[in-house]
Amino acid sequence: MYQIKNFLDNDDIRVAEEKGNIKIVEYLRDLSVNPATAITQYYAAQMNVRKRQALIELKGDEYVTSAGAMQWMLGNVESVTDVKGVGDFLGKALKGSVTKESAVKPKYRGNGMLMLEPTYKHLLIEDISNWGSGMVLDDGMFLACEAKVKNDVIMRSNLSSAILGNQGLFSLRLSGNGLAILESPVPREELIEIELENDVIKIDGNMAVAWSDTLNFTVEKSGKSLLGSAVSAEGFVNVYRGTGKILLAPVLSSTGYTMGTLGSISTLSSGR
Repeated sequence: MYQIKNFLDNDDIRVAEEKGNIKIVEYLRDLSVNPATAITQYYAAQMNVRKRQALIELKGDEYVTSAGAMQWMLGNVESVTDVKGVGDFLGKALKGSVTKESAVKPKYRGNGMLMLEPTYKHLLIEDISNWGSGMVLDDGMFLACEAKVKNDVIMRSNLSSAILGNQGLFSLRLSGNGLAILESPVPREELIEIELENDVIKIDGNMAVAWSDTLNFTVEKSGKSLLGSAVSAEGFVNVYRGTGKILLAPVLSSTGYTMGTLGSISTLSSGR
């Protein structure tokens, strides 16, 4: 038996999104400041640069998280690692190295509460079943998912998409039924969802943060010839063909917004 006070009933905390047994909580103001950081934190909060956390209520089910993502767990909750031996560990380490995700993802199960570490990134709850046979993520997007959601590494169908598309040769894919928590560099309000049905989208830049695994991703010249591409000043574009969905962050590359910037804000707020 437990009670949680001064948390969800705190007027400085709001539930930004809720789906299933997951809540995304957002701190409207950062009160842990000092005279040197107060102004920075005030204007950061005004511009939606706020700390956010994912709260998962476990009801006999299991969740997988990135390594080091857990902040606290309450109740009858235990942590286990899904490593079956040295060979399995080496395989997971290889998978983690090519996707920039943690090699070993801990699993939490039982009955109680699981709170993940705060972040300045924007947290999204996605129902993987809405993505057909699977959802491919940009590097660093994965935070947690229900254990029944399958995650595996897929390889690009051609080297051009990896070398010229700035997407890497491997990506993490989530498939099956269940919820996943993603870390996005932009809020959901700035994400454009495009559904293709035997069609094509061409993107100048690395703006796609997630897409259906049914889409064929290549990198092509923006024009019919190299000269045409040079004259148009577009060069190469990322091309997605087929039937499926894609999430675009169109303002990401133009804002100069980086996670290094957020790391600096986090350091200031802690007084370090």
